[in-house]
Amino acid sequence: MGFTVTFWGVRGTIPCPMASHLGFGGNTSCVEVRAGSQRIILDAGTGLRPLGRKLLAEGVTAATLLLSHTHLDHISGFPFFAPAYTKGFSLRVVSGHLSGSPNIEAVMARQMERPLFPVPMRTMGGDLSFIEVPAGHSFKLEGGVRIHTAALNHPDGATGYRIEYRGHSMAYVTDTEHVPDQPDRNILNLVDGVDLLLYDSTFTDEEWSQRIGWGHSTWREAIRIAKGGNVKRLCLFHHDPDHDDRTMETIEAAAQAELPNCFAAREGTTVTLR
Repeated sequence: MGFTVTFWGVRGTIPCPMASHLGFGGNTSCVEVRAGSQRIILDAGTGLRPLGRKLLAEGVTAATLLLSHTHLDHISGFPFFAPAYTKGFSLRVVSGHLSGSPNIEAVMARQMERPLFPVPMRTMGGDLSFIEVPAGHSFKLEGGVRIHTAALNHPDGATGYRIEYRGHSMAYVTDTEHVPDQPDRNILNLVDGVDLLLYDSTFTDEEWSQRIGWGHSTWREAIRIAKGGNVKRLCLFHHDPDHDDRTMETIEAAAQAELPNCFAAREGTTVTLR
């Protein structure tokens, strides 16, 4: 009954199916968390498709999908998630960034309507439920899992998540934009003392200065947050599609020089929280 984090998609913005990106991976945001008997999925980017095939192969019959927000790179894998079409599979979809209308169910259905997609969401044969949990609230899942949320600074809103299980914890903080020299208290409170933090490290400082307002952060800010929040291990996440493997290796090495217990997320790898 362990606590593991597996990366199925680590990119932001758009998939990158190029040989130059294979080392770190080209799918967009999707992370699988196993906390005891619970299967928790963080975001529904293109990495959700291979994860879905694996869940069916393993005979998994239920999962909870936590959405940071509904920009396309974080939901475009949902129409291709095979378990959602499978009778007997229960999928609970949780979102916290929307207020009022449309709700999360309507947003997820809209991307599957013509002329955008030929197969409507109503054809999904699984047991789907959609839940709105306002950012800042906490809730429990079966099996002793507790989840805390926080609002993030991103166009159209976004939600960060902290998952706790049997004395260990991880936090998922993407997409968010920092303000120089003003640490985000929402984030610091959310990540305080976690064993593992996944943080939006899309840009270098130089790139970010030309993209203020886009809703993303930097690997240097990730380090500042990790140090300020007493994080045990930092994971750089949501890699820019323009950052090939060589660039990512350079960024990772620079980050590790400042914070040794740090790494850049690679598709297909698993971290065990102990």
